[in-house]
Amino acid sequence: MDTHATIRIGTCSWKYDSWEGLVYSRQEGRNLLAQVSRRYPTVEVDQWFWSLFKTDTPVLPRADVVRDYAASVPPGFIFSIKVPNSITLTHHYSKGKGATLVPNPHFLSTGLMARFLQAIEPLGDHIGPLMFQFEYLNKQKMGSLHRFLELFEVFRQGLPAGFRYCVEIRNPNWLRGEYFDFLAEHGLAHVFLQGYYMPPIFGVYWQNREKLTSPVVIRLQGSNRDGMEERTGNVWNRIVEPKDGELAELATMVRDLRRHNHDIFINVNNHYEGSAPRTIEKIMALLAG
Repeated sequence: MDTHATIRIGTCSWKYDSWEGLVYSRQEGRNLLAQVSRRYPTVEVDQWFWSLFKTDTPVLPRADVVRDYAASVPPGFIFSIKVPNSITLTHHYSKGKGATLVPNPHFLSTGLMARFLQAIEPLGDHIGPLMFQFEYLNKQKMGSLHRFLELFEVFRQGLPAGFRYCVEIRNPNWLRGEYFDFLAEHGLAHVFLQGYYMPPIFGVYWQNREKLTSPVVIRLQGSNRDGMEERTGNVWNRIVEPKDGELAELATMVRDLRRHNHDIFINVNNHYEGSAPRTIEKIMALLAG
């Protein structure tokens, strides 16, 4: 197995009081990010994704928050960062199926992307995968995969070099050759999403593994967010829905990725099994075995 490939396993977000004793210590104050960064080599930043609200003025990361994050983590720590949804939403969120679609004027805006990159610049070498998370794009929002790739290609040409750009799409029908060929041609990475209504990542992986670009990002999200919150009562310190079979498949997938010398990020959500730290313990044990 090639030892040059790196694997980083971390959590999706980190602000959970119920991780006390698992991740956080009562004696260490309230800089939770500092404590997380000593336990895991990476974490996913979700908060800057939520950037488009009632007006057309996008919200960008606050300078003081970015500086605080940079100061809280040690050398070598990497953030996986979700790009603002003001860039990835074709339309404002609607409240019902019959609601009128209101276009988002910032969709795939290279100017807004430049402003975002400028805002997070103080993170420096801590900036890792920059993830473009697209919602389910139906024919009303985006006529076809081909049209989406045409638009993304124009956007891609305006992106600065030196960053690792990753794409997450939520239309299962688009996970086919045309999409993976496009990513491979342009050095873009795919984000494997395990959960929601997407097909299991493992079949998608084995069909397209030869076309992947580093880093490979795997997001373990779970399929029933509301149900998991009800079962846990939003206390995220124990496994309530074991997915041992999926995790065994994940370990096989990761070993294959390492043989192909891919850098790997595994971002684990509490909603996957009930406790991201507990799930990470299981993954680490499987990979060590």
